[in-house]
Amino acid sequence: MTTVKISLNSIDKVKNFVNTVSGFDTEFDLVSGRYVIDAKSIMGIFSLDLSKPINLTIHSSDQIHEILRELSPFIVMD
Repeated sequence: MTTVKISLNSIDKVKNFVNTVSGFDTEFDLVSGRYVIDAKSIMGIFSLDLSKPINLTIHSSDQIHEILRELSPFIVMD
């Protein structure tokens, strides 16, 4: 399991993010405060506060390098 911070501050970013994570056969969770949302759910994502970075938990270890490479446009560094 790996956790990274991502930014989804536009509608286009959200659509591209959901398309990207949907291409992987693993579970992704977005954690914002006390809310945990399935990252493949576009409606769930829009229920979060997208004005600040969100934690993404990736429940995979075998494809992690490929996943992180594909998600690099969304990852923010602290």
